Amino acid sequence: QVQLAESGGGLVQDGGSLRLSCAASGKIFSINTMGWYRQAPGKQRELVATMASGGSTNYADPVRGRFTISRDNAKNTVYLKMNSLKPDDTAVYYCRLRQGIVDNYWGQGTQVTVSS
Repeated sequence: QVQLAESGGGLVQDGGSLRLSCAASGKIFSINTMGWYRQAPGKQRELVATMASGGSTNYADPVRGRFTISRDNAKNTVYLKMNSLKPDDTAVYYCRLRQGIVDNYWGQGTQVTVSS
């Protein structure tokens, strides 16, 4: 079993920055993908960015160039630095870890609110 603990959400003004962190604990494989997804009110959960343990990254178009995902494999932690935040970025941000064939874990979510 794996547990994911997110932190770093909050309220920020339009154009501001935040950094999210997600620490994984438990039975974690050396090869895995960690990432961030978000869900705004009335909308489906969507991809923000993912990063494999080998270093490859994937970004959603709306955040590319503004957000940066990184990770510390020794700490089993993934980060999301969010710059130039917009009101449309307001959502609950969820951490996700995928490993093996079927293992799929989600964090409890952290609220990010961008005021105009």
